[in-house]
Amino acid sequence: MKKTGIELIAEERQRQIEKEGWTAEHDAHHDTGDLALAAAAYASAELYRRTTSEGYDNTPHIWPFERKWWKPTPNDRIRELQKAGALIAAEIDRLQSGEELMIKEDTK
Repeated sequence: MKKTGIELIAEERQRQIEKEGWTAEHDAHHDTGDLALAAAAYASAELYRRTTSEGYDNTPHIWPFERKWWKPTPNDRIRELQKAGALIAAEIDRLQSGEELMIKEDTK
C-alpha cells in the first residue's frame, strides 16, 4: 500500500533531521521565512521548469539558500512536494517553538 502524503512528509522531515542535521536548533536561525520560501520553491518547481528555457538554471528566484542546496527531482513530482511539506512542517515547528519561548519569557 502506498504511503499517504502526511506519512511521506513526516518521513522526509525525519530524514532532514537525522541525515542533514537540520534540527530545531538549526532551523531556529532561519527566522526570516527562509524555510517557507524553500517550501514554496519546491512546491512550484514544475512551474519554473515550464517557464525556463532549456539549458538555463531553473533554480527558483525565491530559493533562499545557496544554489548547491537546490535539489529538485523533475522526474518525481511527489518527492518535490514531499520536500515542500517537510519544510513547511519545519517552519511551523520553528514558529511554535518561538511562541513557547515568548510565553515562558512573559510569565517570568
